[in-house]
Amino acid sequence: MSDGQMELAGHRLTGRTWIGELGTWYSAVAPGGRPASALRFDARPFTDPAARDRLVAAVVADRRLLQDGLTGLVPVTDLITARDEIWLLTGEPVSPTVTDLLTRPPGGPRPGASEAATVLAETAQTLLAVHTAGLAHGAVHPGTVVIAPGGSVLLAERGLADALHGRPSVPDRDVAAWASLARGLAANWAVDAPRAAGLFERVAVTATTHGLAAARDALLTGRDLLPSGFPARDRLTETAHRWSVHDEPTRAAHPAPAPAPLQAGRDEEEAVTLLQVPEGGGRTGAAVRFGPGVPAETAAAQIWREGKSGQATVLGSGGERAPRPSRPSARRYRTALSAAVLALMVAGAVVVWLLRGPSVPLAVTGVEVRAPKQTQRCGETITVRGVLTTNGSPGEVRYRWRQSDKKDEPIEQAQRVAAGKTEYVVPMHWRVKGKGSFRGTATLEVVSPVPDGSKISDKASITYRC
Repeated sequence: MSDGQMELAGHRLTGRTWIGELGTWYSAVAPGGRPASALRFDARPFTDPAARDRLVAAVVADRRLLQDGLTGLVPVTDLITARDEIWLLTGEPVSPTVTDLLTRPPGGPRPGASEAATVLAETAQTLLAVHTAGLAHGAVHPGTVVIAPGGSVLLAERGLADALHGRPSVPDRDVAAWASLARGLAANWAVDAPRAAGLFERVAVTATTHGLAAARDALLTGRDLLPSGFPARDRLTETAHRWSVHDEPTRAAHPAPAPAPLQAGRDEEEAVTLLQVPEGGGRTGAAVRFGPGVPAETAAAQIWREGKSGQATVLGSGGERAPRPSRPSARRYRTALSAAVLALMVAGAVVVWLLRGPSVPLAVTGVEVRAPKQTQRCGETITVRGVLTTNGSPGEVRYRWRQSDKKDEPIEQAQRVAAGKTEYVVPMHWRVKGKGSFRGTATLEVVSPVPDGSKISDKASITYRC
């Protein structure tokens, strides 16, 4: 693909491409000259007829988050079809990502512990806002963490993977992925700052045991352990600038054939938005076409803002507007089918609600403590794993760790448990220092909920020799 060969919905694809998990990404220039990106989805997920509708719903939810003021996501400007392919257009470039900077950093100082802390703090804040809205990201990893031109940290591809593959959105998966990101940054960007690396490891553990909000607070509270600069974005801004200047014409995370060139002109005529007009705007499913001369705000965005529902617009090479014939029978069929499916889901939910028995209170049914069997050496931090087993009801379990060398200093903590999940790992980290031999016992006790007069606990021993 040569530079300037293709205009897609007013976006000029500049020729740089790379292969992602969902398809092929293209660097692009938006109508106003701002750097942007375009994703051409892989066709395989769309063999499931419902995948397209789920994708549209995910993008609509994403745009509502942005309209409500959330700034930590790569903004989606449109979702369109062109030549029977589905494309996602973004308002910011989706490179460089943390993966890019880990595997092929541009020249100049590489990001350090302060930049790692900034990435973790900003992604945690964004994920918390997404979870508060009842949604999840579903694919948090270094390849979806983007450094924007101004140095801010954005998350890309929110909800897209779950939508395409029909997976439920689970915030717990985001939390585990964020903890993994913290450990990865500790091992790479904090290698020269051991105190910061230790902080990142602790906040990763906090995320999995106490949740993302507690992990974010622990990170901010521990800022004294970070090198100077947190939360400044100067180095991230410089890194993003160097990347945009020195990026090669084509890069791929995995070897893959180059995308087939797209003919100029044809896509300009055939780009059709998939986004629905919001409630109160009239008829949904209006088709909007694009071409050269389209304003910086896309036609789809104008429809959302101005409430011009039911309008089908064609922008030709001269920018003139003309009505475009639609296919009302197919659209009515899809609308009727969607309404029928929604009615069945609502009816099913009502039946389940009416027939369900009284809710069962949360109960802890068992506790197991697992400690390393091998003798621990000098200065090692020992991880003792506690496993709580519940009856699957939601609620909060309060538990207490006791170390035999600190009998008067129990560690009491809490674990939120979700409906349907019955097993939770609650680790305890035990650091033993000094010369000599030591055999200690770690005891895990459930504080609540427990039946009156009952005691639910387990213990395991460790051996230390230095």
